[in-house]
Amino acid sequence: MPIRILPPDVASKIAAGEVVERPASVVKELLENSLDAGASSVTVEIQEGGVERIRVTDNGGGIPGSEVELAFQRHATSKLQGPEQLDSVATLGFRGEALPSIAAVSRLSLTTRSSGADAGYGVHSEWGRITRSTPEGCPQGASVNVSDLFGNLPARRKFLKSNAAETSRVHDVVARYALVYPGVRFQLTVDGRSVITTPGSGKGRETLLVLYGPEVAAAMLEVSVHDPDTGWSVEGFISPPSVNRANRTYMTFFINKRWIQSRTLSYALEQAYYGLMPEKRYPISAINLGLPYEDVDVNSHPAKREVRLRQEGRVFSTLQRAVREALIAHSPVPQMSPPNGSQAVAAPPPAAGPSFFPRAAFSVPRPTVQSPPDAAAPGQYPPALKVVGQLKLTYIVAEGPEGMFLVDQHAAHERVLFDKLKLDADQRTTPSQPLLDPVAVELSPSQLEVLREQGDSLQTYGFQLEAFGDGAYLLRSVPQALTGQDPGKSLLDVLDLVPFEGLVHQQEDVLAASIACHSAIRAGKPLAEEEMTALLEQLEATPNPHTCPHGRPTMIHFSSYHMEREFGRR
Repeated sequence: MPIRILPPDVASKIAAGEVVERPASVVKELLENSLDAGASSVTVEIQEGGVERIRVTDNGGGIPGSEVELAFQRHATSKLQGPEQLDSVATLGFRGEALPSIAAVSRLSLTTRSSGADAGYGVHSEWGRITRSTPEGCPQGASVNVSDLFGNLPARRKFLKSNAAETSRVHDVVARYALVYPGVRFQLTVDGRSVITTPGSGKGRETLLVLYGPEVAAAMLEVSVHDPDTGWSVEGFISPPSVNRANRTYMTFFINKRWIQSRTLSYALEQAYYGLMPEKRYPISAINLGLPYEDVDVNSHPAKREVRLRQEGRVFSTLQRAVREALIAHSPVPQMSPPNGSQAVAAPPPAAGPSFFPRAAFSVPRPTVQSPPDAAAPGQYPPALKVVGQLKLTYIVAEGPEGMFLVDQHAAHERVLFDKLKLDADQRTTPSQPLLDPVAVELSPSQLEVLREQGDSLQTYGFQLEAFGDGAYLLRSVPQALTGQDPGKSLLDVLDLVPFEGLVHQQEDVLAASIACHSAIRAGKPLAEEEMTALLEQLEATPNPHTCPHGRPTMIHFSSYHMEREFGRR
């Protein structure tokens, strides 16, 4: 077939398909235009999932009447003046594609009045062709009305989901932007019913209250980290480990207040929660990373959902460190639920007491973290404990001023060993135990693969091996934590545990978790009172005493208040 230039209307439809995938895409583009225009109030109205009608109204700067028709031309924009600005884009929009792309696949009308103008201006278009353009009376700002979306593209329309599903996507877009723009009042109306109304007060927790309810809003942890030397910052909210979801859809990331999808940031956030949250559970987050504009390439995806980062590794570690520090600083002890049939009641705020599990010193600056208001937990760190005894040769029963604690002896010891191994490895001081006589070990193919991948880390943690034939090695030393155990079996067990521990994303954590799990005292082992006391004292010294490296709690708390309730003393 001969090469031909596509007709303009076909080219417009193809270009529109890259920007406008569904009603939520329209809402996102129009919301970003409103925010770029400096709006402090944005109202979104949709009917029948947004297919029948979408209307976005704002009180922003508006468009001068002389430029309104120009705004419908592809690549017409007020946000870029030259190619050099592509290296440092500070606005959400910049390509001049949103309005003409939406107009190409809908019936669209725009009314707008710019700041200081005596009157407004209105433009009406059908499938990308302007049909009417006249002065009109309207308030300052802009109002875009989109109807019959994809009416000229029935093939695209039939691939849309149900009205309920498309409405859910629109709700998601509005909610996410509301999280990172708490100073803007957002309102979403669906088929005449108001479903989101944020106060626009500038207080993020009030937006969380609207979107997630009082319980989650009160529990969320606020993180605000700034580096004045580099201009980097991490701001937003993260959930404590106890507040989690079954999928990643509640994890929201912005870079310079641009909503993005990033595997790197998702990976960093999940890594920060490692050891604090149960497996296959995910946090709620709304995090904005402030980076120098020149370090972010926003022109890498047609719908601007993905960006390229100049220092991706550093962004990963910055986010991970900020979140991890906040979690460690505010990791509460789980509350034991009242027996079945009893009504759960909130315990009163505790009296101030001595600090239990004092936080260890960190080598990095701690972020500024604000505690959630009206926290019902008995302090972020429970008071000092006194050993009472051992239950089922598995749990240490301990008494504190705020009630009773049950400590899982294996999980607690595992946490102590894991944190010590990590600290020693970071400081390159991991103690090892040389063997009087080297031990010959035969490795399976899977164990050899782990050894090839983890050889350097194994040596860092105290294993010293020497090749001794095909698949055979001489073991000359082991980590001090494994002293007293069969050295050959310990090595093989650790190598077998590593694939299981693959849920830990950083490789050095994999080995530390494997060694700690193998070395920790087991359930069923009787402990003397001195041993139990020593374990609690060691647990007190760890930065994160409340969960084992796999995310299971090391202890649960049954408050004095609940005990008194159950025994009828209250």
